[in-house]
Amino acid sequence: MTDTAVDPFADALHTVPIELSRGYTWAECPRWHDGALWFSDMYAHRILRLDAEGAPETMVDCSTRRSVNGAEVIPGGFGWLPDGRLILTSMHERLVLAFDGTGLTEYADLRHLATGPINDMVVDADGRAYVTQLGFELFEGEAPKDSALLVVEPDGTARALTELGGFAGANGIAVSGDGRRVVTAEAFADRITMLDRDERGRLGGRRTFAATPSLPDGICLDDDGGVWAGMPSVPAVARFTEGGAITDVVRFSPERALPPACVLGGPDRRTLFICAGLDVLDWEESRRKRKGTVWTAAAGVSGGTNRP
Repeated sequence: MTDTAVDPFADALHTVPIELSRGYTWAECPRWHDGALWFSDMYAHRILRLDAEGAPETMVDCSTRRSVNGAEVIPGGFGWLPDGRLILTSMHERLVLAFDGTGLTEYADLRHLATGPINDMVVDADGRAYVTQLGFELFEGEAPKDSALLVVEPDGTARALTELGGFAGANGIAVSGDGRRVVTAEAFADRITMLDRDERGRLGGRRTFAATPSLPDGICLDDDGGVWAGMPSVPAVARFTEGGAITDVVRFSPERALPPACVLGGPDRRTLFICAGLDVLDWEESRRKRKGTVWTAAAGVSGGTNRP
């Protein structure tokens, strides 16, 4: 396709991805931390770290945790507190858990706030966690509905940010390096939304950063103001600038990889790491086939100090 009215990626710089590692269930929520890539191997109930050759090491094992509500303990987004502890969303328990290097403990209970499974999360420099939620029981066939962003303050208190309005399946979420912007992908509205953030972590000034040609999932930011978004139904990862221009695209074969999320990493954070899978809705099939993969692609911009 060459007609830009048909192909929204026609004028973008196209980069071919390189497979780094394979053998996962549904690979999600990549993070660049302490010189390495970390990500959730969701239906294997673990968070992994890859070495430079792509060999995995299990860093957090949730498989032996006793669920508070009988739901599977499936890790979603995660990040690090100023004291070094890793915190993660247990999506279907609707809890934020803390890992101190030895075991998991309950950090914040969001069951009274969440209207569906909680999802991704970003932790700011103060230790404040902004948590997204699907808002409805996607995996049980419930119809989509809007829901609020959630926040867990550094003191552990949590609330729904109802003053911002409802979000259509807020998914990936990120904080700019200067701490002044929070960006999230509204998966079921095909848009990337930006909010202003003040010095106390309060959010406001909600506006559309970019409309997307397909469902946006996990995101990361770069130092030139771009937002990279996984779009598994294309399947591709694309870079958007404010207003909706698409400058870069990494395309995938749908038989090999559906990429939900990406992060900029590497020594100068100019390598795009992309998580992918094939069976997001069928957990057992995902566990049986293990077709989840991790890929890399060169990026012309740096992730800088943006989070994640």
